[in-house]
Amino acid sequence: MTTQTQSIPGLVLTEHRFQLPLDYANPNAHPKLTVFAREVVAPGKEDADMPYLVFFQGGPGFGAVRPGGASGWIKRALQDFRVLLLDQRGTGLSSPITAQTMRHFPTPQAQADYIQHFRADNIVRDAEAIRKQLIGDKQWSILGQSFGGFCALRYLSAAPEALKEVLITGGIPSLTATADDVYRATYPRVITKNERYYTRYPVDVARVRDIVEYLTNNNIAMPAGGRCTAQRFLQLGMALGMSDGFETLHYLIEDAFVTTPSGREVNWNFLSALEAHQAFDSNPIYTLLQEACYTQNNASNWSAERLLAQYPAFDLNAAAPAPCLFTGEMVYPWMLDTYPQLQPLKDAANLLATKSDWPMLYDVGRLRKNTVPVAAAVYYDDMYVPCEFSEATAQIVPNMKLWITNEYEHNGLRADGEKIVDRLLKMTRGVL
Repeated sequence: MTTQTQSIPGLVLTEHRFQLPLDYANPNAHPKLTVFAREVVAPGKEDADMPYLVFFQGGPGFGAVRPGGASGWIKRALQDFRVLLLDQRGTGLSSPITAQTMRHFPTPQAQADYIQHFRADNIVRDAEAIRKQLIGDKQWSILGQSFGGFCALRYLSAAPEALKEVLITGGIPSLTATADDVYRATYPRVITKNERYYTRYPVDVARVRDIVEYLTNNNIAMPAGGRCTAQRFLQLGMALGMSDGFETLHYLIEDAFVTTPSGREVNWNFLSALEAHQAFDSNPIYTLLQEACYTQNNASNWSAERLLAQYPAFDLNAAAPAPCLFTGEMVYPWMLDTYPQLQPLKDAANLLATKSDWPMLYDVGRLRKNTVPVAAAVYYDDMYVPCEFSEATAQIVPNMKLWITNEYEHNGLRADGEKIVDRLLKMTRGVL
């Protein structure tokens, strides 16, 4: 373990780097991974004996938040904790998986064999190895946002003795649902979000269809490479499940075209902004392992693509005035041809999609005996993690309290994190 400490206004930051196994079944094998975690404390509390709160970021495939000051949920957490912002393996500064770093593998199979070790089960094994290095046998608390909540349920399955309390925001998974089950639940939710979006902005029905038809009939290059296809544009629907998503999408759409002396063209500024809103190139784990978040002794076989045909509302050939529907938190095999940084990983992605021997993520029998206090914010209208799945899991796992609300969307922790974390802590401690 190596450390380095820095101070910024309102926070003291200590950077930790840990050398950990790629495969815990072969802990002495090479290569090893570097796993990065940033410890955050309030000024003046650097030497205080305070417990840890470990943050598991949403995703999969995204590094932890980079704090700029004492605000939001971190501000509340620092009253009681040292906060440990974990860059999950393969993300941020933790031996990142990108097209660049995967080049040295000789074959797609070698790439897939490596990438298969980057799911929630091994993220939790990393956390346990870090806990033992930092605090030995002492317990710590965890906070999981979205996919981070999936990691939290895995933690409760694998090492509940390590946990004092668990907080979850928008991230209680089904313990048994397959990828097909997930998309059968989430596709209708995406349709509903589209309907609400077009009700708010009816002018965008024609605008979106105009953009889709233009992109279908023209070969439009993206600033960083690849093509802007209609399908890629419609992936902006990922934002519809956020509290600010409707406005983000609307203001982007209204800037789609520009008039030049040669006529109407797609606005370069629009393409640049679209690129900035899509992290598939920079965070390939999301595409490579999104469906593997749900696979337990089965293969996903590109579930979202297979099930899309069951929802004809998404058919781009539907005649106007039917609106063109945006997709949501789904990944599709065509992305491996469209996004330039995914193209070198195409064969590995297909191998992972057909892999059927994924280990189990959740031990339902052990979870039925849970004694760790768990408090979770469940967003009633959540587009990504269906509320009914969260409620079903809570029926299985004792000592889990739910706060079911439509006051927030999936990004509640970002939008009003100080209030949410305060309430969840009170729930675990019996105040609420």
